[in-house]
Amino acid sequence: MPQIFPFTAIVGQERMKRALLLNAVNPRIGGVLIRGERGTAKSTAARALAALLPEVRVVRNCRFGCDPDRPTTWCTECREREHANGPLPYDMRRTSFVNLPVSATEDRVVGTLDIERAIQKGERYFEPGVLASANRGMLYIDEVNLLDDHVVDILLDSAAMGMNIVEREGISFTHPARFILVGTMNPEEGDLRPQLLDRFALCVEVHGIIDARDRVAIMERNLAFESSPENFRAEWLAKENELSAEIERARELVEHVAYSSRDLLSIAGLTASLQVDGHRADLVILKAARAQAALHGRKAISDHDIAVAAELALPHRMKKGPLQQSEMSLYNLEERIDQIHADMQSQDEADPRLSEDPSASTVVKKKMS
Repeated sequence: MPQIFPFTAIVGQERMKRALLLNAVNPRIGGVLIRGERGTAKSTAARALAALLPEVRVVRNCRFGCDPDRPTTWCTECREREHANGPLPYDMRRTSFVNLPVSATEDRVVGTLDIERAIQKGERYFEPGVLASANRGMLYIDEVNLLDDHVVDILLDSAAMGMNIVEREGISFTHPARFILVGTMNPEEGDLRPQLLDRFALCVEVHGIIDARDRVAIMERNLAFESSPENFRAEWLAKENELSAEIERARELVEHVAYSSRDLLSIAGLTASLQVDGHRADLVILKAARAQAALHGRKAISDHDIAVAAELALPHRMKKGPLQQSEMSLYNLEERIDQIHADMQSQDEADPRLSEDPSASTVVKKKMS
């Protein structure tokens, strides 16, 4: 097995690492797109995260790695086995890392049903595709902008639904497809269509590090890794294990992280004030904020969590006019959230009924726009 560069040894690129970690805590966020020039550790970070992730429980002998604790998401085969034989045993498995080639076709991605076998022998047989291999793991797409748009659409649909449903000639097969979707690209080679860009939950722009000392640290760590990968990994093992344990704890906590009506109004006011189209960004910010809170062991989201999530969820969705910013700093986002709270308070003081009326959010949105 090839040695993987440790995630915690990557110098800088904090936004990229944060976006990856939030998706590791909650894959239902919807993936991350990393855009940047060559040689900025995009693929290194994705592979390093996969090696860092804790083991998962899978149904024994399941081709799709179904989660034994979530029978409602089981594949067709596991449901039939459980119906015939009772409770299914499980095994522990390392998180898979699946690299999707740019030349991948639809059948290679979703899998195929053997229609001839079904007609001749009356047997249903499904040949798994990439989505089956990636379930409960990480699906990595390098140069995602060069992949066929239709295939990208299928991948994003599956990531959003958490299921892959294949139907041919009246025969259907279903299996779970819950994976951490990571796409990387170099904008110099062409961009994604806006419709597909919006489907990626988070987006990060990465650039080469300018600070000379950081660049020296990058060289030193890479040379040390190339000289002796085993020794280098051993040096970083304690930090790797610590971060892996944090991810595991956060995964158990994230569904219990609470949020208030005030938090929802903050998110809605923020996206409305920035004139973000649609409502996908609002949901992504909420999911990412909960993952951020869980990663730090907190049971409720804060304004800072919302700002951190918005910093990753909004840049690729903001309108990019000649006089408009395409990115906002964490400080600017927190300032904007504070202003939203101030406006909400003044609205409540002007008309106390608004604080009791759930529809008050529409008033806030109109004011912010």
